[in-house]
Amino acid sequence: MSELKELAAEAKHELLTHIIPFWRGMRDDKFGGYYGYLSYDLALDEKAEKGCILNSRITWFFANAYLLYKDGGISEEECEAAGFKGEDLLAEAKHGYEFLREHCIDKEYGGIFWSLNYDGTPLDTTKHTYNQAFCIYALSSYYDAAGDKEALELAFSLFDIIEERCTDEIGYLEAFTRDFKPESNEKLSENGVLADKTMNTLLHVFEAYTELYRVTKNEKVGKRLMWIMDTFADKVYNPVKQRQEVFFDADYNTILDLHSYGHDIETAWLMDRGVDVLNNEHYREKMTAITETLTSRIYQVAFDGHSLANECDRGVVNAHRVWWVQAETVVGFLNGYERNTGHSEYCDAALAEWEFIKTYVVDKRNGSEWFWEVNEDGSPILDRPIVEPWKCPYHNGRMCIEVIRRIGA
Repeated sequence: MSELKELAAEAKHELLTHIIPFWRGMRDDKFGGYYGYLSYDLALDEKAEKGCILNSRITWFFANAYLLYKDGGISEEECEAAGFKGEDLLAEAKHGYEFLREHCIDKEYGGIFWSLNYDGTPLDTTKHTYNQAFCIYALSSYYDAAGDKEALELAFSLFDIIEERCTDEIGYLEAFTRDFKPESNEKLSENGVLADKTMNTLLHVFEAYTELYRVTKNEKVGKRLMWIMDTFADKVYNPVKQRQEVFFDADYNTILDLHSYGHDIETAWLMDRGVDVLNNEHYREKMTAITETLTSRIYQVAFDGHSLANECDRGVVNAHRVWWVQAETVVGFLNGYERNTGHSEYCDAALAEWEFIKTYVVDKRNGSEWFWEVNEDGSPILDRPIVEPWKCPYHNGRMCIEVIRRIGA
């Protein structure tokens, strides 16, 4: 299909000429890692907090960009035309990995900090399960890219921490002090509630374990993937409302009527990816019924023909178009179309979403990347930074990589 080939070519151009150069430019060669803040007005704060999630995600991004190059998804000639060499991608991933290893990971108590000062000293020493998961995600991909067994050993040490210190008998707990004493979960609670458990943490532990299992086929990791899928199906997924619940008490009772559109479309393809990596027919059958329903429901209630609203909180829709939600929409609908080509509306939705992204969400200003969020009409919301601890190339860079891998360009 020519429109899909054009999408892949444009995603490759965005990756090579915009996203990769921008994030290479955020590299801090003096103190390590990547700078933590660029304002909407493109003012770089070299002394801003460095989020460990940000640095894990950047490390993951460059490792996967290198793997795409290594697998032939982008050529050396294309890299050089964009101003860098293919091996530079691995060098960026190594730069991120070394910062994680030397500064973000706590050598005294284990686990990864929430954030650091600009100079690599600890700032927020909270240990959050979500954060441990993203470091596993980064370390697993870096191991695949570089063959560095030390990175894999660190990934398994974090896996052990999550399984031994961050769980109870029914699920994953959230926030802890530096020495892993439970504390309240402000960091992943929103919309006026304080959650004991969240869909978001469970999803991204699943995502991290999928990557760890992909590169190792470790049986213990595989069993936890199956356990997480059971938990999603039995406790997080709401079959009546055809959505995931988001915030829970300690016993997985939902505590807020919230439909997170972006998380549902992201979950649909991440669950499908996990099923493919695990390659277990029982879970393929169990989870496919859910992921197909999630994709269909989001298409029906949240997609307006060109872009995706953010969420619906107690019946009130937040119609802002958030950068990560738009990126996940492209992949989610493309995934839905690939798995059932009879649903051509999903293909059309992915193409339309990309048109919205490149027209309104990609920031055309020199020295910028993507806007954090725009209004429904595409006008940018001016008080959101271009870079901060949550704003990184994980979603939009991954979208480009997924499109190229799935379609070819």
